[in-house]
Amino acid sequence: MTGNNRFKRLLTAILCCCFLLGVCESAIADDIYQSKTIHSSDGIGKFYQGREIAKVMGHTEALWLERPSREVEEQPQKLIEALNLEPTNIVADIGAGTGYFSFKLAQKLPLGKVLAVDIQPEMLDIIEFLKNENKITNVEPILGTLTNPNLPENSINLAIMVDAYHELSQPHEVMQEVVKALKTNGKVVLVEYRRENPFIAIKKLHKMTQKQAIKEMSAVGLEWVETKEFLPSQHLLIFSKA
Repeated sequence: MTGNNRFKRLLTAILCCCFLLGVCESAIADDIYQSKTIHSSDGIGKFYQGREIAKVMGHTEALWLERPSREVEEQPQKLIEALNLEPTNIVADIGAGTGYFSFKLAQKLPLGKVLAVDIQPEMLDIIEFLKNENKITNVEPILGTLTNPNLPENSINLAIMVDAYHELSQPHEVMQEVVKALKTNGKVVLVEYRRENPFIAIKKLHKMTQKQAIKEMSAVGLEWVETKEFLPSQHLLIFSKA
């Protein structure tokens, strides 16, 4: 066999393998997510574990995240106290937005820090401005992607997502990366409006049931620890690395 023929056969084999890998990856993606042409106007038409994924709140809604009424509606200080943080903890605030929770968490971590993750550079610009304006040194803005929060492996004690998880367009991939980033005994906390209660005045797709949250976290190897129900309208769901 000549050198040219050997090269052509090798190239053909490589291309075939790439094609088959692409087909397999596509099949896996189809198994994880489903798309429907008829869907809620508040959703993206993509379903995960039977739940329709909600549209993302854009940076133009930043003032909504900083609304004064949030102190009463969500009681953030009570939420943070319930996390039982250690001063040296490293906490990832995923879907940090304007840093509303990041800066509150930072006050509890004088020897640790908060990794404020968001996929919108405009949100991170706001965090950077507030960080410099208030001379806060233990909040680090991180630009994530739709599939990866860009956290180092084995680097965080806690990942928290407040009213954010339900908007992840690639929740399976993101949570797989979060699990990798957790240290031994690390925890994941989801704070979501209770979908079980139809009287909570939040759009349906922006709420989650406890059952659905546990189902989705178990899909990436996270075990449900407990659910705290002391907040006015939200679950505080705690999970650990299996």
